[in-house]
Amino acid sequence: MKKMMIGLSLVLSVTVWGQKNPVKTNNLTPYSYQTFNCDNKGYFDATKYEKEEIDGVNKLLYKFNGVHFDTNPIFKLSSLEDVRKNKDIHLENLEKQYQEKKKELYSLKVINLPVWNRLYEETIQTFENEYELNKEEIMAFSDPSSLKNSKFYATCKESIDAISSPDREKMFASWKMFTELKSKNNADPQGVMTRFNAKMDDPQREDYALIDMIGLSFHNCANSSFRQRRDDEGTVYKNFDKIFTKLKRNCDEP
Repeated sequence: MKKMMIGLSLVLSVTVWGQKNPVKTNNLTPYSYQTFNCDNKGYFDATKYEKEEIDGVNKLLYKFNGVHFDTNPIFKLSSLEDVRKNKDIHLENLEKQYQEKKKELYSLKVINLPVWNRLYEETIQTFENEYELNKEEIMAFSDPSSLKNSKFYATCKESIDAISSPDREKMFASWKMFTELKSKNNADPQGVMTRFNAKMDDPQREDYALIDMIGLSFHNCANSSFRQRRDDEGTVYKNFDKIFTKLKRNCDEP
């Protein structure tokens, strides 16, 4: 009888162990995320990743991947007048956005792998540079000479020297050169130059020049100096998708 009880105990122990083991090895955790036009659902291995880390990478890819600040581009004289008249308000609004977004960005936790750590560092650098560029532009529309102290002076010296020069003819010459180059990539190059000539003959030609030279020439130069280009293959996005198993997509029709 004693031998029978011992045998029964062993059988029960094996049975119980067999029931618990799948629970220990089943560490797949569901995760849902949205891409540019798809709803994605999959599972990640909770022994390899924390949800907070995946959330952090997700935000780097799909929230902090483009323009970070909501600012009004200056293309018209009325917009130029507004940014000059309300310069302090525009700067305060930019600063408020900066502090709010910085708090979220700097508190992210990402997966501790080189690809994601590098992406995090690049995103922070882009964020800080974009903030500085927006601030410099707001100030320059009221005081062009302020660009002499620009963070991007070494990179965009030619544009900045023309914009900040007390010799307005120097700025007009640079403006014309910039417009001629721009017209060559336009479907209607003659139309571009016709509009330029009309602005050049306008009494407010200096303001028109500043709109193009600060908002386009300087902006494009500075922006291209720090804006990270995601590879055409979308490798980082594919790497993110590889985190998940049984991944299913539900996409809107283009």
